[in-house]
Amino acid sequence: MAEGIRDKVAIIGMGCTKFGELWDKSPEDLMVEAFTEAIQDAGIEKKDIQAAWQGGPEMTEVSTGHSAIPLSTALKLQYIPTTKVENMCASGSEALRAATYAVASGACDIALALGIEKLKDTGYGGLPEFSHVVAVGTKLRVVMANNTTPGMFAMMATRYFSHYGLTPEEGKKTLAKISVKSHHNGTLHEKAHMRREVTIDQVVNAPIIAWPLGLFDCCGVSDGSAAAIVCRADMAKNFRADPVFIKSCQIAACTGDELSYTKYDLMHVESTCRAAPRAYKEAGIKNPREEISMMEVHDCFSITELVTYEDLGISPRGRAKEDIDAGFFELGGKIPCQPDGGLKCFGHPIGASGLRMMYEMYKQLQGKAGPRQVKNPKFGLTHNLGGVPVRNVVAINIVGR
Repeated sequence: MAEGIRDKVAIIGMGCTKFGELWDKSPEDLMVEAFTEAIQDAGIEKKDIQAAWQGGPEMTEVSTGHSAIPLSTALKLQYIPTTKVENMCASGSEALRAATYAVASGACDIALALGIEKLKDTGYGGLPEFSHVVAVGTKLRVVMANNTTPGMFAMMATRYFSHYGLTPEEGKKTLAKISVKSHHNGTLHEKAHMRREVTIDQVVNAPIIAWPLGLFDCCGVSDGSAAAIVCRADMAKNFRADPVFIKSCQIAACTGDELSYTKYDLMHVESTCRAAPRAYKEAGIKNPREEISMMEVHDCFSITELVTYEDLGISPRGRAKEDIDAGFFELGGKIPCQPDGGLKCFGHPIGASGLRMMYEMYKQLQGKAGPRQVKNPKFGLTHNLGGVPVRNVVAINIVGR
């Protein structure tokens, strides 16, 4: 019977570039920067790495292409196994899962996971309309032609408002509080893309992208890279006194069949609801609202973050507004969410975001997060959602001391 990977693998080094509009740096430059920080942090040499996984880029044609050869070339990791993995916005988390599983299985002792994306080079202001993208298959082109991510998540917001009796004004103000919180946190991180405080009035009155979502309800797109070095748990303290142990790696994908049935409510993401209990079980967590210390969740839009609070079992169904109003997810709250600013403000280079989230959990658990430091964290959770509410991939990772 499967026993999971809890405490079999540890993170001993991580690196992360500054995220932003990095016109003067190539994808290779960013990979080298994240990797250099990671190996220096781990106190190892390149020759110690026995296998590597590259997460992303999603937009391959304007970045590093379809294989992991650019990673091998840029990092000079000659003749070791290197593999590119891609799972939309969960690509960075997928690279970490692959490296973790390789070490847990005994296939190698030390492995690298690295995520990379140069989205600004695509020329898009956001992400392109993606029913034509090969990654989502041929079916979606037929049933969801001309679909956009802001449009899909906007429908989730209006449905949520209507079902739980929120007026448009109340709903938009609730979402605005999420964005204000993340903008504040982003100002505290020197590597964040958008370091600017905003007010509730600014968020509520911002130009509309897809009603009710305004400009400040949407994450921007960024360039960036992040990397993690993992090893067998029993080796970890040979490298450092404060390794971070991986408690769980879970992924769930849904095909979009929810659209075929009238019972789907468009107020939750089924993949998150399926992956979360598996992640908690693998990590040995019984009561996530009491045991999780902090989270980085996939806030591509403010409504996504709100719904994720409930899908993860942190907020009771339909009552996330109460927690938001009470400051439950702020830096000084019970479970700080997006302590580094999240996708919203740290930035969202698709292939790198999962590992960037883990970079924050790693620093927090080591007590090295500076002005963002969460008090005495025990467990950190990261959550990625690639796709739209009804057709997606969700990755949930839990780490701890």
